[in-house]
Formats: sequence, structure tokens, C-alpha cells
Amino acid sequence: MFKKIVTVAMVATTVAAVGLLSGASQAAETKLTAASCFPIGSPPSKPFERVVKAINEQGKGIVQVKMIGGAPAIGSPFTLTQKMSKGAYDLVGCPEAYFGNVLPEAPVMRFSDYSYAELRKNGAIDYLQKLFHAKGIHFLGMHHEFGPFHLFLSKPITGADLKGLHLRVSPVYTAFFKSLGATTQRSNFAQVYTYMENNTVQGYGWPALGWGPPSWLKVSKYRVEPGFYHASLHTLINLKKWNSLDQKVRDFLSKMVVGFEAKSSTDSPEFQALLKKQKDWMAAGGMKTITLEGAEREKWVNAAVHEGWKEVLDRSPEHGAALRKLFTK
Repeated sequence: MFKKIVTVAMVATTVAAVGLLSGASQAAETKLTAASCFPIGSPPSKPFERVVKAINEQGKGIVQVKMIGGAPAIGSPFTLTQKMSKGAYDLVGCPEAYFGNVLPEAPVMRFSDYSYAELRKNGAIDYLQKLFHAKGIHFLGMHHEFGPFHLFLSKPITGADLKGLHLRVSPVYTAFFKSLGATTQRSNFAQVYTYMENNTVQGYGWPALGWGPPSWLKVSKYRVEPGFYHASLHTLINLKKWNSLDQKVRDFLSKMVVGFEAKSSTDSPEFQALLKKQKDWMAAGGMKTITLEGAEREKWVNAAVHEGWKEVLDRSPEHGAALRKLFTK
């Protein structure tokens, strides 16, 4: 009888110990929430969704991320980063165009002449990180690059002049298009097709990669070359949450996002092959290319550079000037 009691006690002790270890393991696994600046499942949202999926697959026992949803279903894409900085979510995946209202200097991220690996070495990211921290945000990295933006149109143009065109814009290229004579209006991702179909707008800016649904091909008859700026997506985290994380979690998150960053180089053979495949698909669907050359090309490129940096320098003269030295050659 005594032996049986001892055995039962030992089993109970073992079960309790296992339970405590299990509880400790579960407690050690950090839980985070995330939101996308695009509709879940849409082409521009999928890269961030892949980041979250990779974190969850490789971070078991360390960290798990729950995707809350994407804009506009959970709110305007222009307010997600603001909400994240105040603690509504822990992480967001957004283009810099959607958090320029939080960080005035954010547009410099689209003008860089350097890769992100180079920006991390020359101090550009460190400088930018200080500005992010002042806004309650920590920059984890650029998790995807869609290459340059292009102007897509329903009717042709013969030069860099955009007078007479009403274009759908994001903050990325509003000043650029306006400087060439266009009138503009904003809309969310879901409205682009409808606005083009009913001639509310005659064109819009978008990168060739990360393009919208296949239906956009029905209303997008022309693509203007050359492209301009960089269409990149970034992973940001609430600074207070970041500072509260165990160093192991921080190291893991940084490693994961920077890993995605390294794979997104626009000069890689993989990227160039994907870009060619996408443009070939557009051409097969009937889209024609308008290639600006000579003086018109120079006017187009110079306007993009001038208007882009002017916007930054007007918003933030001191930091803008310092960042221009770090982001351009």
C-alpha cells in the first residue's frame, strides 16, 4: 500500500513538473499582432503575409504573430501606422507612402541610389531609425521591393506633359504628376479599377510588380517608361513593444526581416527575370509601352527627382539635407 502511494505521488510530481515546463514554454513564446496596409490576399499585401508566415513557422517557441487584417477593411491605410505607433497593433507592413504623415522624412526611402545593405553600412538607416524612434516606431527593415513605379494610362501621351489628365495618386508621386500638369485625386486600392473603367481617372501610378488584380489589364492600355522611384514595403513595430521584448525575440525578428530585405535586391537575376515576365504578360494582354526619349525623357526624370526631394526638404530642411547625402550618390 505504501509503495502504491509513493508511485502515485511520483507520477503526480512528474505530471506537475511537465505541466510547469509546458507552461513556462508557452509563457516564453511572445505573442504579437500585425496589420497590413493592403487588403489581405491582394498582390501588394502578400509579401508582408509571407513575412508573418515565415516568422510563425520559424519562431515557434519564440514568437508568434497574429494578422488582424488589412486596409481598408480595418481602416484607412494612411492611419494604420499612426494607430500602430499608439499601440493598436504591434507590427505593420506598409509602403512608406502610407506613413509619411507620421514621419515627414519617409519619402527618402523611395529615392535611394543605394541598396538597403549599403544604407545599413553608410549610416543612413541609423539616422532614419532615430527619427522613427522619436515617433514611437522601430524600423525593422524593407521586406519587399516591387521595383520602380510606372504611370499606367487608358489613353496615350506623346511626351512628358500630363496636362488634361486626371490621375489617381498616392502621396508617392502626387507632386511629380502635378508638376507635369496633371490633376489628381486619391483613392484606396479597391477603387482603382472602377475609377479607370468609368473614366473618373485616366491613369494611375503603380509598380509593374505587385500590380493589381488581372482585371486591371482591361482598363490599363499603356505603361510609360522609364519608371521612377522605388516601390518598397517595410516592416515597422511599435517602439514601446520593441523595447519590452526579450533580446532573443528582437534578434529573431530583425534576422527574419533583414533576410527578406536581402532577397529583394532589384539588380538580382531573379528580380529582373520576374520583372520581364510581368511586362511580357502585360504586353500579351494588349498593353502597349510608351517610351519617353531624349528631351522628354530628361524632363520626366528630372521632374521626378526635383519634386520628390523638394517635398522632403520643404517638410524637413535639416534632416532632409542630411538624408539626401546618405541616400543619393
